[in-house]
Amino acid sequence: MNRREFLIASAAAAALPSLSFSGKLFAAPASAPRFLFVFLRGGYDCNTLLVPYNSDFYYQSRPTLAIARPDQGDSNSAIALDSNWGLNPVLRDSIYPLWQRKQIAFVPFAGTDDLSRSHFETQDNIESGQPSESRNGYGSGFLARLAQASPGSAPIAFTDALPLSFQGGKNVPNLALRGVSTPAFDDRQSSILAGMYKGTALEASASDGLELRQHVSKDLEEEMLRANRGAATAKNFAAETQRMAALMRDQYRLGFVDVGGWDTHVNQGSTSGTLANNLANLGQGLAAYAEALGDEWNTTTVVVVSEFGRTFRENGDRGTDHGHGTVYWVLGGNVRGGRIIGEQVAVNQQTLLQNRDYPVLNNYRDLLGGLLGRTWGLSNSQLQAVFPGARPNALGLV
Repeated sequence: MNRREFLIASAAAAALPSLSFSGKLFAAPASAPRFLFVFLRGGYDCNTLLVPYNSDFYYQSRPTLAIARPDQGDSNSAIALDSNWGLNPVLRDSIYPLWQRKQIAFVPFAGTDDLSRSHFETQDNIESGQPSESRNGYGSGFLARLAQASPGSAPIAFTDALPLSFQGGKNVPNLALRGVSTPAFDDRQSSILAGMYKGTALEASASDGLELRQHVSKDLEEEMLRANRGAATAKNFAAETQRMAALMRDQYRLGFVDVGGWDTHVNQGSTSGTLANNLANLGQGLAAYAEALGDEWNTTTVVVVSEFGRTFRENGDRGTDHGHGTVYWVLGGNVRGGRIIGEQVAVNQQTLLQNRDYPVLNNYRDLLGGLLGRTWGLSNSQLQAVFPGARPNALGLV
C-alpha cells in the first residue's frame, strides 16, 4: 500500500464518518477475477421479473399482476426468452441486451432451506453462508471467509455499515455511495476541518480525505442532476454502480452492495408501479456497471439474490406476501448466459411448496460455492472453509 492509499484510508476513517472504513485500502493484482454480490433486501417478486408465460395457472393466480404473454404488437407483454419464460419489458433496454449477448442467466427455484419467511433471519442465513444445522451464531460471513482464503481478493462493501457477509474478516473497508447528491462539506466546513488538523501529523491525510469525499460527491451530484427527468431513482442506482465500477476496476475485486424496497405487499404493479420501477432501477444500474467496467467486464461475475421470493398468488391488496423460492441472476462477461438454468419443475398448483410458493430446488450455497470455486480457483478445502458442507455446482455458468 503506497503513501496516498494510506493517507486516504486514514483520513476517511478518522475525519469522515460517511466514508466508513473498517480497514486499509487494497491494491489487487491485475489478474484477479472480479465478483460483485448484489443483495435485494425485502424479498422481490421473481414472477414479475421472470414470467412463466406458458403456465395457465400463473394467469389464474394473478388476475391483476400477471404480465401478458409475449406479443410483438404489445410493448407491455413479456419478452420471450425461451418457450416457457419471459422477461419483464421494463428491462428491454438494460438486461435484455445482456441476454442477447449471452452474458446473463437466470436460476429459478433458487434459495435457502430456511422456511421461516422472516426477512432478517433468512438474510442473515444467506450472508453467513453456513449450513442451517451447524450454524453457530452470525459472527462470520461467507465473503469474509472468501477474502481470507484469497489474499489478493481486495474486498469492499458499498454500504453504510459493514454487512454480515464481510463480518469476521479483517481489513474490509465499507463506503456508501448512494444518496450522495451534494458535497459532504461546504467550503466553510472544509476550512474548519482542515484547520483542526493543521500543523499536526494528520494534516496531509485529512486534506486528502476531504478531497476524495468532495470528488465523489461532485461526480454523483452531476449525474443525478442530469437524471431528474422523472428517472431519479433509476439513475441514482446507475450513478452508484458507475462509481462502484471505477473502484472495482482500479483497486478492488470482491464487492458487496444491497438494494432495498422489494417488500411489495400492496399495489405491487407489474409493468408499471413500484416493483417495475425498482426492476428498471436495478437493470439500468447493472447495465451501467457492465459498461463502466469496460474490458474488465470480461473477468467479472455478478450474482443478484434476495432472501426469498413471494407468494405465487397475488393477495387481496394487489400485492404478494413472503414466499420461499426465487430467481437468482448470474451475469458477467465470463458467464455462459442466455439460459434459464438449474433444476426446474412445471409451474402449476401441484408443484407449489405448501400450496403457496416456488420450492427451492437450487440451493444458494451450492450455486455460489460452485461459481466462486471456479472463478477464484479455490481448492476443495478452501471452498469448504467458505461454504462448509456445500456441494458446489456452478451449473456450467463459468
